[in-house]
This record gives sequence, C-alpha cells and structure tokens, in this order.
Amino acid sequence: MTLYGVGLGPGDAGLVTVRGREVLEAADVVYSPGRLSRTVATEYVPESRIGDVDFPMTRDEEELRRAWKEAAAEIAPQAREGTVAFVTLGDPNVYSTFGHLRRTLAAFHPDVELETVPGVSAVSAFTTTLGVEIRAGSSLTLHEANGDLPTEPDQLVLFKVTDAPATHEQLVDAGYEVWYGRRLYMEQGETVVTDDPDELAERDYYTLAYAEKPDAGAEPATAAFETDVAGQTPTEVSSR
Repeated sequence: MTLYGVGLGPGDAGLVTVRGREVLEAADVVYSPGRLSRTVATEYVPESRIGDVDFPMTRDEEELRRAWKEAAAEIAPQAREGTVAFVTLGDPNVYSTFGHLRRTLAAFHPDVELETVPGVSAVSAFTTTLGVEIRAGSSLTLHEANGDLPTEPDQLVLFKVTDAPATHEQLVDAGYEVWYGRRLYMEQGETVVTDDPDELAERDYYTLAYAEKPDAGAEPATAAFETDVAGQTPTEVSSR
C-alpha cells in the first residue's frame, strides 16, 4: 500500500486540491503533525481517522531525530497494510515536516511506498496577497530567516521570520524594500500584511518576508500600440 504526503495549502480548507481531498477521504488513517494541519484535515476526515505524531519545534538535533524515528515507526506498519496520509501545511516538498519523515522512512523502512500530493505553497499565498509578480528572468531565492541572509538576489522570500525587526534591519542595510505577511489564508490567528516590522514584534513562526531590490532587473515587457507618422497600421512595441 502507500503513504501519501498531502499538501493542505496555507491553511484555508478551501485551498486543498481536488487530488488532496480525494486522498484524505480514501485514507484509512491521516496523520497530522500539528494543530493547524489537523484543523484543515478535519474538514474532510472524521476525527476517528486522524492520528497525531510529534514533530517538536526545536533545533536540538538529537530530540528531532528521536521524534522523526518514532513517527516513522508509528506510520510505517499502517502504510504497509493500508492507505495512509501524512498532512502538512503548504506543499510537502517546500520547507515541510514531510521531508524529515520521508528521509527517515527511506533510512529505516525503505519498503514503504511513498507518493506526494502537492499543495499551494506559502510562497504562492504570499505573492498572491501582496500582488507580487515573480517575473521571467528574476533572481528569486527562498531562505529561512536565520543567520546571515543572502544579499545578491533581486527578490527574496524568507520563511519563519520570528524576529521581524532584526530581519528588517539586515535586509534594508542590504538595499532591499521589505514587506511581511503573517498567517496568510489561515483560519486561526490574525492575518497581518505590512511593511512595518514593529507591527510584528511579537514572534510568530508563520510569518514570511518578501524583499526586493528596487532597481534590480528590467521593467517587464508590456504590449502597447502606437500609430506611425504615416498613419499606417499600428506597430506593436514593447515598453520597458
């Protein structure tokens, strides 16, 4: 049988894909690593078919490895006998807890079949909310907001901005303009979109930042028309 890693999208149950919903409704058991993903899953799965696994929010590598191994040991027997789903907010392959589970299963339970069901990522939710276009030819980097941040790309999307004022100072010093989004499309907690880091002084794991260098790259091409001096057929031009 199969273990499905199902992306639930950013937190709004209406943004779960059709394929994701089909897998959830057919699964014998659906494992959730946290309260928010569980809340979304219960829109499609009764509580009686949801199991919990512990993925602690810590940087202690020993504790994390123990938790991943225990989760894999819990899930593997179920996946050998039936259809199992592991749900995660966003997309299973983008900054997701499912990656830890997949690697642990490959190491200790390599016979378990895996399939990924993509979901709407936090990046898509963020760019949609801000009206940001990631244009062709742009240099875009995804990065966690900890340690030294890259300063070369035209555009940055930062995950897990838990210290917005410190992140803001570092990015502005590097020449970026910065906007923030917190709990976008989530049904729990307050949604905030702002360019003021002081509004986000309270730490929240579900905060992203978008940073852009104002003069980086060419303006996007647009279709415009002008009539030549002879009054002949308009000529399409690209404005930059």
